Amino acid sequence: MNDTTVNRLDRIRFVLINTSHAGNIGATARAMKVMGLHDLHLVNPDQYPSAEATARASGADDVLYQAGVHQKLTDAIAPCTLVLGTSARNRGMNIPVIDLVEAAEKMLATAVHGQVALLFGKERYGMTNEEMLNCHYLVKFPANPAYASLNLAAAAQVAAYELRKQCLQLTSVAVDPAPTGEPECVDAARMQGFYQHLFEVMQAVGHMHDNNQKSLAEKLYMMFNRMGIEKHEMDILRGFLSAISKKIPK
Repeated sequence: MNDTTVNRLDRIRFVLINTSHAGNIGATARAMKVMGLHDLHLVNPDQYPSAEATARASGADDVLYQAGVHQKLTDAIAPCTLVLGTSARNRGMNIPVIDLVEAAEKMLATAVHGQVALLFGKERYGMTNEEMLNCHYLVKFPANPAYASLNLAAAAQVAAYELRKQCLQLTSVAVDPAPTGEPECVDAARMQGFYQHLFEVMQAVGHMHDNNQKSLAEKLYMMFNRMGIEKHEMDILRGFLSAISKKIPK
């Protein structure tokens, strides 16, 4: 692959959330390295490091032991401008569900100029609603609808393969690694700062309170995720909130 496509894979991270079985961490590291990915992040794994993870990594020790380990999901996705979650359904939440092929296209397109995260939930029950709220899209794998339960490491392998395959298809296309005029969306860390600021102002003016805080916050997360806020737009929003804050009696 050419330098441009390699750089794209370098900007895509796999994030495993609350992984129960250490072997799945090692197997995911192996799956990633085989397909040219290396940026692994773990959120509150039950066992890490572990001998089982090392054994299942089968030589992908660099990916395994350079993995970022985080207490909070927001830290694991902080620099990412596009976040996708692996889930076959949105549980009634207004989050777009796309197939793996489209998801890989979006990830690789964003990775030309920004960081991307693909999230994998806990083995037993997948991603929680709260974790899904961080996602711009949910990714549905092309599994047998009669038995769609895919092992965590197997899901990582399928996703890594699709990314690798599409990268290989891009090798004959000349792409500017930093195209001019491309809108740059806000990363997850700045979005979290915005939400905190927004909710503080809403509470101060009496528009958010105990009995509506959770549902209102969820709706706002999903709304702004669908919009894909750009940097200059975020500056406008934060400036507006700061202006309101100054008008609120202390």
